[in-house]
This record gives sequence, C-alpha cells and structure tokens, in this order.
Amino acid sequence: AELDELVDALALDAVPETQATRFGLVTHRASLRTFPTARQVFNQRGDTDLDRFQESAFFPGTPVVVVHGDRSGDWVFVVGEFYAAWMAAEAVAIGERGTVLGYGRREPSLIVTGPQVRTMPSPGEPTLSELVLDMGVRVPLLVDRPADEPAHEASGADALVIELPVRTPDGGLRIARSMLPRSSDVSTAPLEYTRGVLIRQAFKFLGERYGWGHAHGARDCSGFVSEVYRS
Repeated sequence: AELDELVDALALDAVPETQATRFGLVTHRASLRTFPTARQVFNQRGDTDLDRFQESAFFPGTPVVVVHGDRSGDWVFVVGEFYAAWMAAEAVAIGERGTVLGYGRREPSLIVTGPQVRTMPSPGEPTLSELVLDMGVRVPLLVDRPADEPAHEASGADALVIELPVRTPDGGLRIARSMLPRSSDVSTAPLEYTRGVLIRQAFKFLGERYGWGHAHGARDCSGFVSEVYRS
C-alpha cells in the first residue's frame, strides 16, 4: 500500500504531451530522491545509514530543467547535466534560460577548494546566511563592490562579495549578493591539474563521515571523487 501511494504521487497521468521548458537554479544543497518523498527506506531493520531513496544531491548554482511535479506540489522532477531525480520544490528557483545557463559561466568567479565554506551571516538575506558551499562549487565574484553595497558588520569590510541564486515567494529566481570571509578556502581559477594537487584536495576530506548519496551533509565515494576533480 505504501509503494502504491508513492507511485501514485508521481502523477504520471498528468505528464503533458508537450510543455514549455522551465529552467531553474538550485538555491541550496538539496537531496535528489527516487520518489517525491523524504521518507527513508533501508535494506534491513537497524541499518539506518543507507537510505535507498537517497540518490545524490545538487548544490547552489546548479542549473536544471524542471520537467514535472508531484501531486502535492511540494516536489519537482529535475534534469541536470549528469543526473535526473526528484527534488524539493523549495530548493529550485525558476528563471530565464540565459540567466540560468549563464550563471555558472560568469567571470570573474570563485571556485570552492576547501571541503566546505559558509557564507557570512546576512540579516538582509536570511536564506543566504551561513549557506554551505561544497568543494567544486563555482560562484560569480564581484571584484568592484557596488556603490550601494549595504554596510554590514565591520568584519565584512574586506570580505569576498559573491552572487548567489535566491528563490522568490512565487518560486522565481533572483540573484543576490552575499559574502565569504577572505580566509575561505577558495580560488579564482581551477587548481593546477597535477597528482600532488589531487592528493592534497582528497585529504581535505580526511575524517569526514561517509554520506550515502550526499546524506548527512557529507558525500559518498562518487561524490568524493567528483568534487575533488571539480576543484
């Protein structure tokens, strides 16, 4: 009965013959799920580490196409460059094609080269406050701070000003400014592709717990490899 309920939630009968393509940017680290549900499923009782409905995750700034929604309206089926699965609708902001696909190509940019960095507290943009950015995430960098940049805490006077996607109340896309501490482990260009750099990047995850499908705020074997190479 539970499986029938999950299959019904897919709303496959509501898939139209044709539809307008909807482009979106992921706004925060979000799970990719087999079904439109946060319900967890495990192989056996007591083994609660590998949720079989957890597949992977997308990170802030990832461009996707939204192709379908579940019956509740709380989940959307998204297609990214390398993966397709269900994601919570609140993690995607729908925008114009050019803005969405051009976001990750803008220069100058910053690439996260540490295991994770966090944006600075942002009272004016609470959804961007202490937002987690994982290794390999690329974000636009504002070299010249705009004249109307609000005066935040003194600690932000020499911060790195970046731009991140924000979901508006109606589900639309807005690009907003945020800040990273200048001490953040980031680079303005991809790291040199050498054996030594790959090993150093890999060892930055030493001691992190295993996270199947990027669960637990961590990563699994394929996530570990892909994030090292993305940097």
